[in-house]
Amino acid sequence: MVPGETPKQAGPFRRAASGKTGSSAGSCPAPALAATGGMTGHVAALFRHPVKGFTPEALPRTELRAGEPFPCDRLFAVENGPSGFDPDAPAFTPKQKFTVLAAIPQVAAARTRYDDATGVFHALAEGHPALAADLSTPDGRVAMEAWLTTLLGDEVRGPLKVVQAPGHRFMDHPRGDVSIVNMASVRDLETKIGREIDPLRFRANIYVDGWPPWAENAWEGRSLMLGWAQAKVFKPIVRCAATEVDPQTARRDMEITKALFDHYGHMFCGIYVHVTKTGSIGLGDACTAPGDAP
Repeated sequence: MVPGETPKQAGPFRRAASGKTGSSAGSCPAPALAATGGMTGHVAALFRHPVKGFTPEALPRTELRAGEPFPCDRLFAVENGPSGFDPDAPAFTPKQKFTVLAAIPQVAAARTRYDDATGVFHALAEGHPALAADLSTPDGRVAMEAWLTTLLGDEVRGPLKVVQAPGHRFMDHPRGDVSIVNMASVRDLETKIGREIDPLRFRANIYVDGWPPWAENAWEGRSLMLGWAQAKVFKPIVRCAATEVDPQTARRDMEITKALFDHYGHMFCGIYVHVTKTGSIGLGDACTAPGDAP
């Protein structure tokens, strides 16, 4: 197993006998009523996605910096045929131009890890040789492109190309700096459809437990505390076909967007936030809902 890999129902998303998810942090406090009477949740998990579309990497703690995206998140993307992305003039490019789960479920068959200290990208997939490629070098990027071309097979519609640009992030939304998913909302959806949902389908940076289900949909423009950092809610996240893919089996097996619309009349799950005050955030840290934040 590649270090940083998240096997099914392991780590922060183990299922208790009650069927509810729980944090692996061990010492995470239970949600508590804040002094103002509002609900304070806690961080159940933190994830970064160094290469767009590929394996989420769990973190115990990180620092959120004012005005910046989540650390080491979506630094690279892989073009599936020419995308029009220009590294000399980087601009938002729709995710459909890249090797992402929404278009190619087989992407989830790769178990990947990025070492930001060395620039080396590691990948494993059943039936394929292990890969260790330095993405800071042309040879390393070519090696990754060749490995993925073999893995993805007929899903490749054009030459694969690893792309990046200093300071640029390949987000699903041009202002989607940091993404948060409310675990209670995921559990509520589970009860509606009668099936267990792996929260990693939503590819969020921060998973919070302790907030009321779906409360986050009404928080646009409001401030909240995330550990020692402060942020302002930008907007709810509209979900896409990527959530249909089981991140463990690489199979499209669940119509999440249809279920959201059928049961709630929307396709939201999670929120984008913009960091307004620098601070650290770690497993078990408090996440104070709007109205409670100073």
